[in-house]
Amino acid sequence: MKILKLIIKNVFRHKLRTFLTILGVAIAVMAFGLLRTLITSWYAGANAAAPDRLVTRNSVSFIFPLPLSYRDQIARVPGVKSVTYENWFGGVYIDQNHFFARIACDPKTMLAMYPEYVLPPDQLAAFEKERDACIIGQKLADEYHFKIGDIIPITGDIFPGQWQFVVRGIYHGKTPSTEETTMFFQWDYLNEQLLKTSPTRANQVGWYAVQVNDSKDAARVSDAIDALFANSSAETKTETEKAFQAGFISMSSAIITSLQVISYVIIGIIFLVLANTMIMTARERIREYAVLKTLGFTTKHIVGLIFGESLSIAILGGILGILITFPMAAFFAIGMQSFIPMFIVEPETLLLAGTFAIAVGIISAIFPANRAMSMQIVDGLRQVG
Repeated sequence: MKILKLIIKNVFRHKLRTFLTILGVAIAVMAFGLLRTLITSWYAGANAAAPDRLVTRNSVSFIFPLPLSYRDQIARVPGVKSVTYENWFGGVYIDQNHFFARIACDPKTMLAMYPEYVLPPDQLAAFEKERDACIIGQKLADEYHFKIGDIIPITGDIFPGQWQFVVRGIYHGKTPSTEETTMFFQWDYLNEQLLKTSPTRANQVGWYAVQVNDSKDAARVSDAIDALFANSSAETKTETEKAFQAGFISMSSAIITSLQVISYVIIGIIFLVLANTMIMTARERIREYAVLKTLGFTTKHIVGLIFGESLSIAILGGILGILITFPMAAFFAIGMQSFIPMFIVEPETLLLAGTFAIAVGIISAIFPANRAMSMQIVDGLRQVG
């Protein structure tokens, strides 16, 4: 109990130094948490992919289309449960700074295959009925204040022209990790316009989503689908939805690696900040430690004081850093949700940040504790400053 009281008094003996050190640790923990959240959010799409869904795309590149006629052939492959198709639309809403995904789809089969998108039955019926109808995610609706009946004008780039879509539904994610920032509209509406303006581009889709009866059979079904179109003018590459998502992530692998390195550099910064404080503190208290030894305190007591003070500062800084991570993450999520729809602080991130803070508290106390252990009482009493 006496040691605990001494630790508390030592922690707050130099209030300004302690406050600045705790603040430094807290900011570093917060920065680490935000970077790790950015990394985990980047991979969230791939991690949330359903194991029983495959994606069939052009083998050359994702940007090359596939014939609509492939749909029926894929559906007849043994092991295939259902097939739907989608097309990346692109376009510009207001200007280039207002980005969100816009995808043409078959409303009946797409929403049946993706149960994570929850849409009220009446809104689904309106979406299926009207050619120029679209549905949008709740986060997208909140960001742009869209409501049912609003018209979203889009200037086409991949598909030139002025396009208008009427909001007929707002979908919600089944789980908090489900993205809610995409606009889906009828592929038939896109195809009808292409038949009029650019017939050679009509009756083609961007990719097929394929649901299999058994996820364990995904590899065989993938090979069977690709074998159907081998040596054709549009050969295919079929892979799991997770692998398909990971393909996009790999394009930014250098950025992700850099963020991972920076996140661990921040841990080094925490160590330097706290280690510097503890070394300064231990040097100032050499005479005190010598006096305590003459009064009967053992080396273990002295080491306990040093480690206790270092851990107290690290834990206080860690707790403060974790607490401010949540509002900062919410703030960043508002501006980044169009690019990273699921900016959520995971429990694993908090556990990792807290573990590193405690580890840094222990490591920072090793050098001053070792010096105190090897100190002779006579040498300590002779110490000045």
